[in-house]
Amino acid sequence: MHTTTLSFRAGDDFVEETRKSATLAGLKSSDYIREAVREKNERMMAERIAMLSRQLSAKHLAFNESVEDTLADGLES
Repeated sequence: MHTTTLSFRAGDDFVEETRKSATLAGLKSSDYIREAVREKNERMMAERIAMLSRQLSAKHLAFNESVEDTLADGLES
């Protein structure tokens, strides 16, 4: 597996809080941050899938309603 280093700037308070939380979790800071970012990525992907699913359901419903209206119009003749 190829790895790449990511870096970001953070204030002292954030760094200290992150280090303490990592220690409490029994993890190195880098592992703690990696896990947190992975969880965020998964949550964002799940939200995106849910949004796309809602959009698709709405389009499917609109299509079905239009087909039903067309069929009903043909039966009333």
